Parts: sequence; structure tokens; C-alpha cells
Amino acid sequence: MKEYVVGIDIGGTNTVFGFVDQQGNCIQKTSFETSLFPEPKEFVEHLSQKIQEVLTQLPDTNIIGIGIGAPNGNFYNGTIEFAPNLKWKGIVHLTEMFKTYFHLPILLTNDANAAAIGEMIYGNAKGMKDFILITLGTGVGSGIVVNGNMVYGHDGFAGELGHAIIIPEGRACGCGRKGCLEAYCSAKGINKTYLDFLKSEGKTPEIPETEITPHFIFEKAKAQDKTALKTYDYTGAILGLALANSVAYTSPEAIFIFGGITNAGDILFEPIKKSFEDNLLNIYKNKIKILPSGIKENDAAILGAASLIWNTIATHS
Repeated sequence: MKEYVVGIDIGGTNTVFGFVDQQGNCIQKTSFETSLFPEPKEFVEHLSQKIQEVLTQLPDTNIIGIGIGAPNGNFYNGTIEFAPNLKWKGIVHLTEMFKTYFHLPILLTNDANAAAIGEMIYGNAKGMKDFILITLGTGVGSGIVVNGNMVYGHDGFAGELGHAIIIPEGRACGCGRKGCLEAYCSAKGINKTYLDFLKSEGKTPEIPETEITPHFIFEKAKAQDKTALKTYDYTGAILGLALANSVAYTSPEAIFIFGGITNAGDILFEPIKKSFEDNLLNIYKNKIKILPSGIKENDAAILGAASLIWNTIATHS
């Protein structure tokens, strides 16, 4: 009988899950909109039904555990706590809810931490003991690995680079503060930068503001649109500065950037690298690689979430 772990990536926009074997092969990947379920109990019930539906289609298959990556996921408590990009408020005891449907080991961590674990085991960080992974999407997250171990901190919430204040008294952030990196480098942040630049130039967008996306801005940048190019230069400069500051804490070998926004390629990475090197302390200059993730979008978090279980099994075997 083939053994799998269910890896679940809960995002502010979509939830994706897949069945992952010990070699990192992901099958039966399924997704749905997270926002369709304003109550976490309804979400867990729906997701559990989806998992069971997939399982009935896979004969000779055994699920040995469930790993979950989620915004503000607390590895120690199995809870999602005050996640700004989810409709669920307060502290959500997610693993307890899942145990109503599955009598299996269930582990949860921050979605960016899950992506970092996936990168370390199955991606471009394989063999590295010190690196940082940044996720750019609905929000901005980070997973920090030091000496081969994920950094959780004393309360489970280490690695919130997206909520480091990069511009004091700057833009309002979903967390309730002002000037966070997320307010500038998330999808919404990039859209706002583009619209702000258009307005400052006395221009109006070609399409409704609600339809503006980083992909639209990227397509404009590819066509050498000056406002779009300026948007990516500005975004890259801010992210590069934030990454240069993060290096002073852990001195990583590399920094990986994960998410659909990275499809912009050099249009995004070149200004990031320039700002990064310009702002680094001299002892770190030209030592640290900035690279795209080696795992396809969404797969990193699924594989990382699943590896929470596989790692636990390997450790106790």
C-alpha cells in the first residue's frame, strides 16, 4: 500500500492541497477559494470532505498524516492566530478541528515556514543550512533556517519579515500598523504603487482599478511602459533594503523569493539585487545569492507542509 501525507497550503486567496509521498512527488493537487468559508469550522468540514473524495479515487493508498501551512500558523499550538489576510478572527484551533475528521498526526506551521521547509528538502536550498525564503503573494511572509533548523522563536512566531516596518508612518498595513514591508511588496502593495504613480503623472489606468494585478503591470513593463518599470524599480528597491537588513541577523548563504510575482524575472530581481548590495554591510557584500524558488508556485508550501510529518516520522524511526 502506498503511503502519502496530505500537504495543505492555506492562503489568503486560495487553499491548495495534495498527496505527497516521501520522495516529494505531489499528486491529486486540488484547490478552492479560502474566502468562500467565513467560518473556520465550515472550512475544515469542506476540506476534510475534499480529502476523503480524493482518497476514494486512490486505491491501495494510506494517509499517514496531515501537514498544514497557514498564515500566522503556530507550530507549537496548532493554531492560526490573528491572521490579517484571513476572514477568521482571533485564535483558531485548526488542528483540533481536523482531528474531528482524521485520527492521524496533524501538524501546522506558518505558510512561509512550510514553503521554506519545502525549499530545503526538495528545492534549490537542498544541502543549505542557512537561508531565508520570502513569499510574495496576498501578503509577504518569510521562513528563516539557521544551522539546518527552522527558526520558530519562543512563541512560534519568528520570521515575520513582512511586518517589519520599512517606512515609518507609511502605508496602512492589514496588521493594523503603518509602513510594513507587506504594504509595499505584496500583490496589493505593487498594485497600489502602480496606481499611485499613475495618479502622480496625471494618468488614468487603462482598465478598472479593481482589475489591476501584478501580472498586468508586468505585461506593461515588458512593453517598456515607464510607469510599470518604475513600479518594479520601487518595489525592488524596498525589498532589497529589507533583505539587506535581514542579513545582519542570520548571515544566510542565500535568499529565495517565492510566489507568482517572481514571474516578472529580471524586471523584479535586478532592482532587488542592486538595492540589496547597495545596502549591505561591507562584510556581507557579494557573498549572498538572491534566487527564485526551485519549486513551482504552490508546490513549495504543499511539499513543506507535508514534510512536517515526514520529518517527524524520520526523526522517531
